[in-house]
Amino acid sequence: MKVMNPGKPSLHVFETLESEVRSYCRSFPTVFTKAKGYKLWDAAGAEYIDFFAGAGALNYGHNNTVLKQKLLQYIQNDGVTHSLDMATEAKEQFLELFHQVILKPRGLSYKIQFPGPTGANSVESALKLARKLTGRSTVIGFTNAFHGMTLGALSVTGNKFKRSGAGVPLHHAVSMPYDGYMGDDIHTIDYMENYIQDSGSGVALPAAIIVETIQGEGGINVARAEWLRRLEKLCRKHEIVLIVDDVQMGCGRTGTFFSFEASGITPDIVCLSKSIGGYGLPMALTLIRPELDIWEPGEHNGTFRGNNLAFITAAEALRYWENNEFTKEITDKGDMLNRRLHGMTASYPQLKGQVRGRGLMQGIAFDIGGLAEQVCERAFSKGLIMETSGTDSEVAKIMPPLTIDRAGLQKGLDILEQCLKEIASELGAGLNSR
Repeated sequence: MKVMNPGKPSLHVFETLESEVRSYCRSFPTVFTKAKGYKLWDAAGAEYIDFFAGAGALNYGHNNTVLKQKLLQYIQNDGVTHSLDMATEAKEQFLELFHQVILKPRGLSYKIQFPGPTGANSVESALKLARKLTGRSTVIGFTNAFHGMTLGALSVTGNKFKRSGAGVPLHHAVSMPYDGYMGDDIHTIDYMENYIQDSGSGVALPAAIIVETIQGEGGINVARAEWLRRLEKLCRKHEIVLIVDDVQMGCGRTGTFFSFEASGITPDIVCLSKSIGGYGLPMALTLIRPELDIWEPGEHNGTFRGNNLAFITAAEALRYWENNEFTKEITDKGDMLNRRLHGMTASYPQLKGQVRGRGLMQGIAFDIGGLAEQVCERAFSKGLIMETSGTDSEVAKIMPPLTIDRAGLQKGLDILEQCLKEIASELGAGLNSR
């Protein structure tokens, strides 16, 4: 890896012309010019290992060679780029492959809706359909959940800062405690069921419950398989639509294609986006159990429902899932990552870190305020791109492309460990000087 160039590219244009709402521009203050696989390079020629992967939109890496070739060939042949929801050859190919490679081997039966290009589009369509199906308005979300920045998605999001950006009251949603939120001794499904069954609870029978099996932005909180199964049972008992938001955890992030596979549940609706496009191109899916697909033609539409360029790369990315080899590869690298992280927290107990997560979505939660941000900032200065998660940015999150090789993963973890070593030493020196 090249030594970091002390002369960083200027951010003047962005600071002058771009809105103050920008965020990652501040976390990673340089101008990137090139990306390949699990690496990026900036205008000064500095090289970075990417443990961020476009917030989960680049599971197959930057400029994946095979996907890029398919995309360039399609463009060169004047393939249809924009088509609303008209039938195209690119869409046909994707639909057939998704059914044959993903749904059929897993015994899943879903109709596929293209709700728009983002995860929030998928969530909005899922909430809307659940309300149409049941005639009810309330939706239950969870503490620390994150489902998107549009009003419906924000209403079931737990983050206070994100919610406050709405500028209006967020109605027709109730927040319930996620698995483990109230401690290990309290099973929060019992808590929820009491609220739903009690006519005096003040909580109406909901149209839907929306859940992430692992809360990525909320702090890498992992729901137990038994908790998810009980949640599904609760929904079936009360005829509540069960929605799984797999926008960030789907497409193999936890090892299996869908994050809920290990629990054995079958959601009524599944939201997918981010890496479903394969190449980082905008694309989202809403998967609907066929008997629940009661949309009228055009009842939920949008200009960019069909991104044909994404159909091409998405279809090619499904080749990774034609057998179990990719799942095994992700699981093995996830196990290696977990061992390294536990080794780090054991080596530097003064940092008060706890390992969280599964597969290639893991991180270290710190009890010391501001420490995760300090770790990520220092990592960037050494050529490693990471972000924080959690409502108080208390988790240093590790989310590399799934295709990263073991050498690249080890190299990035070596940088992270060096950061922890330095911070632990500085923390000890600070305590000794008092």
